[in-house]
Amino acid sequence: MTSLLRRILRIARDKRGVSAVEFALLAPMMIGLYLGCAELSDGIGADRKVSLISAALANLSAEVTTISTTDMSNILDASSAIISPYSANNLKMTVTCISISSTKVATVKWSATRGGAVHTGTITIPSALAVPSTQLLFAEASYAYTPTVAYTITGTLTLSDQMYMSPRTTAPTYGTSTCT
Repeated sequence: MTSLLRRILRIARDKRGVSAVEFALLAPMMIGLYLGCAELSDGIGADRKVSLISAALANLSAEVTTISTTDMSNILDASSAIISPYSANNLKMTVTCISISSTKVATVKWSATRGGAVHTGTITIPSALAVPSTQLLFAEASYAYTPTVAYTITGTLTLSDQMYMSPRTTAPTYGTSTCT
């Protein structure tokens, strides 16, 4: 019995493998934490780019008074370049010019898109923006973001943002469609 007790005490005092055991227990958690932080920062970066795209669409459209189809293509190209290094194939963008009547009814006058859906007819806008007899530009951007590591957990996430902006001088005409 004393021989067995001595062996147990000797094993209990032996510290040679403690570091290896601690590493084996903590390594999976530390690797998961590292990958999670990298994945989170990548997703936040993509979401920020989507917000910048909607702002660029609204801003570039609000600066001009006449937009040709070539101009609109250039505006959409310039805005989609912001998403780099992510793939622009997953990006949807829409610019819409909205005319607000004297009775605060918002009507779509023209809409241009790349990958998204054009708006037509009446549209609901925030009540604070419904200023009678004015125009607004409404820019939308959405991106189908696929996380690198967490794809099996979350799948593809749709990141989106939208922005309303008043025209700088007058409401832009797109092609032959006026916004008044």
